[in-house]
Amino acid sequence: MEFVIKISQFLLSLSLLIILHEMGHFIPAKAFKTRVEKFYLFFDIKFSLFKKKIGETVYGIGWLPLGGYVKISGMIDESMDTEQMSQEPQPWEFRSKPAWQRLIIMLGGVTVNFLLAIVIYIGMSYYYGDKFLPNDNISDGYVIESTVANKAGLKTGDKIIAVDGERIENFAEVPEKVLFGKDITILRNGEQSTITLPQDFLAQLIDAKEKGFIDLRMPFIIAQVPDTSANAQSGIRKGDVIVGFNDTDTKYIDQVVSSLDSYKGQQVTAHILRDHEKLNVPLKISDDGKLGLVYATRATPETLEELGYYEYDVKKYGFLESIPVGFSKTKERLVSYVKQVKAIFTPSTGAYKGVGGFKAIYDIFPTVWSWQYFWGITAFLSIMLGFLNLLPIPALDGGHVMFLLYEMVSGRKPGDKFLEYAQMVGFVILIALVLFANGNDLFKAIFD
Repeated sequence: MEFVIKISQFLLSLSLLIILHEMGHFIPAKAFKTRVEKFYLFFDIKFSLFKKKIGETVYGIGWLPLGGYVKISGMIDESMDTEQMSQEPQPWEFRSKPAWQRLIIMLGGVTVNFLLAIVIYIGMSYYYGDKFLPNDNISDGYVIESTVANKAGLKTGDKIIAVDGERIENFAEVPEKVLFGKDITILRNGEQSTITLPQDFLAQLIDAKEKGFIDLRMPFIIAQVPDTSANAQSGIRKGDVIVGFNDTDTKYIDQVVSSLDSYKGQQVTAHILRDHEKLNVPLKISDDGKLGLVYATRATPETLEELGYYEYDVKKYGFLESIPVGFSKTKERLVSYVKQVKAIFTPSTGAYKGVGGFKAIYDIFPTVWSWQYFWGITAFLSIMLGFLNLLPIPALDGGHVMFLLYEMVSGRKPGDKFLEYAQMVGFVILIALVLFANGNDLFKAIFD
């Protein structure tokens, strides 16, 4: 069932993005009386799942969900229709239109991508508002489980107050800013200091294949006590919060784990919170410092607030207030993604090792249906699609735009043969990038 939910969200988001991107080309093409021969969701190599001709355009659904396309008459595109290009230009063809019209047609797709992200963020801001944890509301620092981060100088209990001189306002910003930062200003035991991360810090994290990095320090909340547990008859139950052993306070999971290690093979008195009441229960600690099949669960923001661990801020917006917020969020996500792409194309960072393909995109969708997560992910993917399509690579929208700008500035149109060869080179580059990204996915699936 989890697979069905994830794949449904993935395909719905992908389909929405493809259709709207291609509509961004289709609408101005039709407005400028340019013939559109095909409008396809997914690729129809050899055959289509569905197709119907309406007017001069065939609308269809292909079987290969790697993208979609519109085939515009008189344009050198992925169809590589050289036969059409060898004939005399017709007034309804793309190549017969003024350069400024062709430019608008080519920029239509990415324009829709960015506008879609803005609209989604406006809607989400208005409907959901923003719930966030101010960094100033964290008093005991974070849990930092990564051995790579520990080696670099960070440790549990540190509070990161700035990265590269930029103060951290929202805890959610911390992991990403650290990943792409250099000088980390921390507060440790009331003392402020700066740690300079190694240039290949991101590469080290990827190579280490560690799941934990920087996270909130969480309470130890019991999720399950199976009948086979050594502590099944102790009286401890689901929902209890362990806050101490004997004379030791253990507010956070990392403190519980540390205390368990010092009580190996012993029976202790555990102090727990249950319905805001403090109770004592006897617990057996195994010889390897475990609670004997007693599992903890991750607390929700609501639970953390109820227990008094953290105080979240909620910001609500009126419709007009949400409009600049939507623009601002789109800009922030775009700047963030550009930083990621820059790191990927900087070999010394090793960020290229973390590049993923369709499996990586599929994995970011949750296993439960959440419209809030769905729209948030779709907005980010729309920004990502828009930016990548603007890259000046032949076969991408950005490649066509590059040649059109050259034509508009120089007054000389590149020859059809040149454009054909450029398109072929672009395809080779794109195929190589797709194979690399999805090859990374496959490698991780096999060896991680």
